[in-house]
Amino acid sequence: MFRGHFKHTVDPKGRLSIPAKFREALSDGHGDKVVIVPCGDALEVHPLKLWHALEERVNALPRFDPDRRKIQYAYISLAQDVTLDPQGRIQIPAGYRERVGLVKDVLIIGLTEKFEVWDTERWAHFEREHGGPLDDVFERLAGKGV
Repeated sequence: MFRGHFKHTVDPKGRLSIPAKFREALSDGHGDKVVIVPCGDALEVHPLKLWHALEERVNALPRFDPDRRKIQYAYISLAQDVTLDPQGRIQIPAGYRERVGLVKDVLIIGLTEKFEVWDTERWAHFEREHGGPLDDVFERLAGKGV
């Protein structure tokens, strides 16, 4: 569904234009509503329908399961519904921009069922720390049937 890397900017009002390819994917049964949630150094953007499926899976866990409670407190409680405006932009609240360091230049990366918005400098740092050859990852995934 969401593939590729796209360079964009956050405007001074905190609006971010979603790449046209991603808007097309959203219009394919997902509508103009997404859920944003800060996670680590990035802002995750989920189609509303897929976010609901995630919430259902979490809610299926036993009510007092410590992992369920932790993910609800530290992740799900931070989620916010956002609607794309007629120009295909989303409004990112100031607190979320500060939390993940989104000032102006960003990279939007597709991760199939969701996409993430990264500050370009934070992304470059992440790539330096976690980049490199993928041979070992491919080998491990092959062992898992991928």
